[in-house]
Amino acid sequence: MTEEIAVIPGDGIGKEVTPAALEVLETVGDFEFIEAEAGDAVKEETGEALPEETYELAASADATLFGAAGETAADVILPLREAVGSFVNVRPARAYPGVDALRPETDVVFLRENTEGVYSGHENRLSEDLSTLTRVVTSSASERLAGFACEYVEDSEHEGFTVAHKANVMRETDGRFRETVLKVADERGVDADEVLMDAFATHICLDSEQFGVVVCPNLAGDVLSDLAAGLVGGLGLLPSANIGTENALFEPVHGTAPDIAGEGVANPTAAILSAAMLLDHLGYAEESARVEEAVTSVLDEGPRTADLGGNASTEDVTSTVVERL
Repeated sequence: MTEEIAVIPGDGIGKEVTPAALEVLETVGDFEFIEAEAGDAVKEETGEALPEETYELAASADATLFGAAGETAADVILPLREAVGSFVNVRPARAYPGVDALRPETDVVFLRENTEGVYSGHENRLSEDLSTLTRVVTSSASERLAGFACEYVEDSEHEGFTVAHKANVMRETDGRFRETVLKVADERGVDADEVLMDAFATHICLDSEQFGVVVCPNLAGDVLSDLAAGLVGGLGLLPSANIGTENALFEPVHGTAPDIAGEGVANPTAAILSAAMLLDHLGYAEESARVEEAVTSVLDEGPRTADLGGNASTEDVTSTVVERL
């Protein structure tokens, strides 16, 4: 049976890099693509950033490919992650040959808790002077993330993982997260060490080779993976996967880049690598590897977009990747 892929380009360069990813998917497989709308433009037209039909499509499709959303990002991506039942955000940050990276030895995968923390939405403005934010951490969500992390390293070349946290200050919330993840790792016989997240931010810049797989609470994973993007050449290189029990959503880490939107010069690499992660998730491991090999070859030999020091267009890079495939 042909897999059904929900396609949500969103706003800004999402409308340019998502077609690039689709072109690559069409080259290596036979899928049914169903496009839907979400984001700033949709809200301006309808009053809803994420129409119900888009949510339902993501919930029912075999996988979802998402581009980017602007001011309405929180109103789009958080519900979409909920729609696919995502509990972990997988964010690889890898330096590629040919890319002028600050730390060319970097090859780190962030496994970010994807359902709670400070992104749970419990904020209140109590007075003209006072606003509050409630941070939510549960043992159940932490256990589920830890179980995924153990399976991830067991199925890969990594020997274990590092837990990044701030339990020395947030003793009850990050304390619970830390204790739970380390306990699961111990029960599974998986090596796990730990580091304070602020120390991690320094250590990864000075010696990124000491880290392989990093397990983080929600906000920490968001921030630290963006920091790692700066070490490997920028956000235009980082894909991600929002994994659920039976469904998943794939998206480049970058945003809408309004300064270059519509000019046809956006780097499609992160979107194409997100498509490679989608392929692997659906069981097309060989095709996924082919896509990554083609992207690696193009990054090494060119053409490259302006963010990587070149002058190629989005289509130039995409067509070259397709030629390599």
